[in-house]
Amino acid sequence: QLEHVPSSKVIKIPHGFELNIFADVSRERKGSLKKKWNIPETSPVVGVIARHIEWKGIQFIIPAFQKFLEKEPTAYLILANASGPYHKVILELLKTISTERVKLIPFEEDIAALYSVFDLYVHAPIDSLCEAFGQTYVEALAAGVPSVFTLSGIGAEFIVHEQNALVVEFRNADAIHQALGRLWKDEELRKYLAENGRQNVFSHFRMEGMLSSLKEIYGK
Repeated sequence: QLEHVPSSKVIKIPHGFELNIFADVSRERKGSLKKKWNIPETSPVVGVIARHIEWKGIQFIIPAFQKFLEKEPTAYLILANASGPYHKVILELLKTISTERVKLIPFEEDIAALYSVFDLYVHAPIDSLCEAFGQTYVEALAAGVPSVFTLSGIGAEFIVHEQNALVVEFRNADAIHQALGRLWKDEELRKYLAENGRQNVFSHFRMEGMLSSLKEIYGK
């Protein structure tokens, strides 16, 4: 639609991922990661994996977490991939939150173990087109983390509100706060979204499916 390409010239194949690495994280790996980054034994841990760029929407997640923290004083925020051109703005926003309740992780190689640490996950890009794909939507659900999303990139194609995640409006800190509160209070909802989300990504984004589709196209 954006590039005015005839539909007859378009073949759509979703990216494929080695999803089992997110589903099979040992206690030892999880414990090792917590020790590496000095992450306390507390809950809920709210995770964000996004570079510090304005369109990633972290500036709306931070005030949402601040409000969430008022009702859940043991909550803990992890901002991973914590670098980028918007970093100074993010640091300024974080001054409203105790340093004991936040962890900045510049880079972590064992991304699957990092997801396993999260009780809740938030990804909130500011419009529907800023994410070219948005791999983190797939990773978070493959890891079974109950999530709050705005819909950008691939998220707009397979994320369904109250089916595999909670969907909120763009640029809306209050909506993110309310969704976090709802998720944390409702264990059954968390389990339902985690199970459905994992099933969805394993159905649509397996590496085998992508390779099979590619072979079919190039074999013609």
